[in-house]
Amino acid sequence: MTSKPRLSKADWLKTGFAALAEDGPNALKAEPLARRLKTTKGSFYWHFADVPAYQAAMLDVWEAEALTALTSVIEEEANAAARLRRLGEEVTDYGGEALADANPEHAVRAWAKDDPKVAERVAKVDALRLDLLDGLLRESGISNPDWARLILAASVGLKDLPANDDTAPMGSLIDLVMSLR
Repeated sequence: MTSKPRLSKADWLKTGFAALAEDGPNALKAEPLARRLKTTKGSFYWHFADVPAYQAAMLDVWEAEALTALTSVIEEEANAAARLRRLGEEVTDYGGEALADANPEHAVRAWAKDDPKVAERVAKVDALRLDLLDGLLRESGISNPDWARLILAASVGLKDLPANDDTAPMGSLIDLVMSLR
């Protein structure tokens, strides 16, 4: 008889992001998640005290991945214009092991529309994104903060369009904004 490998906390979180993207926040409960993983609810409760703790852990992962993506761009590029271009292209394009190649941005934003705690988290991450974009724009000689909001909105929206792995439209937007200096 072969035994199933033990599920980790990361397995549950990865499954949660897939469930959120496919079925919405109502799928983020112990029983539907256990069915997805073909296991018992006991495994869920081994890793998480309750469903709210699980959902908070998911948001922790989403926030950490989103902010890691921002800081890595800043550290890799030499000048403000290059950082702005990369940041515009990648501000909502991230995914670590827990996100398992899923980009949960759209699903988390949809969840935030009906859950004030999630909305608070999204607002926090967006404020950090906007501050970073605005700082890079100012460093590049562009002082209108509306451009930061437009770049963020375009980045979020482009992910929902077909061929969403194409960064050319975002590069074109950054080039247009940079030409305003």
